Amino acid sequence: MRRFVIFSLFVLSFSAVCFAQSGRKIAPKPTPDQTIAQQNKNENEGFSESKPMPKRSVSPFPGLKNIPKTDSKTQPQTQTKDAEILSDSEDDVVRVETNLVTIPVSVFDRNGLYIPDLYKDNFKIFEDGKEQPIEFFATTENPFTVVILIDVSPSTAFKIEEIQDAAMAFVNQLKPQDSVMVIEFDQSVKVLTEATTDRQKIYKALRKSRFGNGTSLYEAVENTIRKRLNKISGRKAIVLFTDGVDTTSYKSSYDRSLREAEEADATIFPIYYNTFFDNRRPLGGVNFPGTVRNPQGTSSSDYAMGRQYLKDLADSTGGRVFNAENSAGSLTRTFENIAEELRRQYSIGYIPENPGQAGQRKQIKVRVNRPNLIIRARDSYIVGEQNKPATPTPAKSK
Repeated sequence: MRRFVIFSLFVLSFSAVCFAQSGRKIAPKPTPDQTIAQQNKNENEGFSESKPMPKRSVSPFPGLKNIPKTDSKTQPQTQTKDAEILSDSEDDVVRVETNLVTIPVSVFDRNGLYIPDLYKDNFKIFEDGKEQPIEFFATTENPFTVVILIDVSPSTAFKIEEIQDAAMAFVNQLKPQDSVMVIEFDQSVKVLTEATTDRQKIYKALRKSRFGNGTSLYEAVENTIRKRLNKISGRKAIVLFTDGVDTTSYKSSYDRSLREAEEADATIFPIYYNTFFDNRRPLGGVNFPGTVRNPQGTSSSDYAMGRQYLKDLADSTGGRVFNAENSAGSLTRTFENIAEELRRQYSIGYIPENPGQAGQRKQIKVRVNRPNLIIRARDSYIVGEQNKPATPTPAKSK
């Protein structure tokens, strides 16, 4: 009898345990990917971050050459009556040795409206995944220097007056303390006025632009950065009006000029105008026997490469490509948009804990401690042979 009671109690106890366990919901063990995703969600909650740009393959089109940089010899600068020619024979830029890296940053809400009144404490910056102390911070109130770089090759000849009027409208959007430099390029690159706040000098320089032969776009971009902007401190930008097609650059290339832009701390805003159909029309609308139907710089592949080059310039410097439409006044609106963005850009500087080697690419991420924002900034830079000049000021804290 005792054995029967003990056995019965054992059966009842075992049944109760089984019943209790059958009602228990065991949570599935999270996978490694789910764990990482949750950590990232928790880490980024309440923040907005800049996004990396798509990776660019070097020399995306056949026939592009990488021309090595060579040292220049000191010679007098070549002068013309109306303009200074940017020659490779002029002195190389003297660059102050400092490791300060400055990044222009634009911050918008989801509706495209700029976010003003941010301070140094609102930002964090990361290089190769590691947070860097912010050593320099410039608000939207700081003046800036803009280069208006105008393509005056034959392909854009029919739009010169509209370009000039739109550029003047752009200048009118700037503040009195903002400086403007005007450079034109065809086969050569010419400075029509150095950086100045004198509006009359700027207007005169814009009206002075004249057309010539060829298009040395790559040389214009490289020379503007190396021989002009790298000598200037503070916030800087280039507004480039062109169809993107290069036909006469012999001292620079697609890759070399783009690399110069990646080393610089200036934002580039290309204004793209599609001149493809205009340049394919024969003279007088008639095809004469023996004429060249599609000369250099007029094929669809030339224009595809030109569009990609302008996109790479904008992406690698934190700018945007604007398309100039044929409707009247469209360029004026485009320049007004660029002036608005430049007025509201922030500039963040830091000294990398690991300076890196010349030619090394460093990845950058910018974070703002507010959710649901759009942050546009360059996602990387290339360590230069020498560091760029900079004049850091105390960071502004709230």
